[in-house]
Amino acid sequence: MTDFTLDHARTIIDATRTKGREMGLKPLSVVVLDAGGHVIAFEREDGAAPGRFAIAQGKAFGAVMLGMPGSAQMERAEGQAYFMAAVNGVFGGQVVPVPGGILVRDADGATVGAVGVTGDTSDNDAEAGLAGVEAAGLTGIA
Repeated sequence: MTDFTLDHARTIIDATRTKGREMGLKPLSVVVLDAGGHVIAFEREDGAAPGRFAIAQGKAFGAVMLGMPGSAQMERAEGQAYFMAAVNGVFGGQVVPVPGGILVRDADGATVGAVGVTGDTSDNDAEAGLAGVEAAGLTGIA
């Protein structure tokens, strides 16, 4: 298993923000969590709403705790609303089951953490976040 470091997190955040600017997205907020759901790093771009940390953290937390990206969580929530409501209850309401929650895996396929991106549409958030993960030499599953 690859160590998931602060340098990885900084690269992910910088590259996600760069991709967001290239795409013309609204101001983004990006959080990087380790495999235990703990924050490694967070940045909120100028002009992003202050509540964006909780949304970004919820997207990433759901991904790492459930082992599935935000897109899969949303699909599950649409098909099994009671299950996802129960899961969210177990985790104290911390899960935001929409795209923008990205699982991060190393070269061996081990989950090393997650990224949460928020600020634009959820699909655009996920696209920008994937670019950030790839820039760090890791694999993202959105």
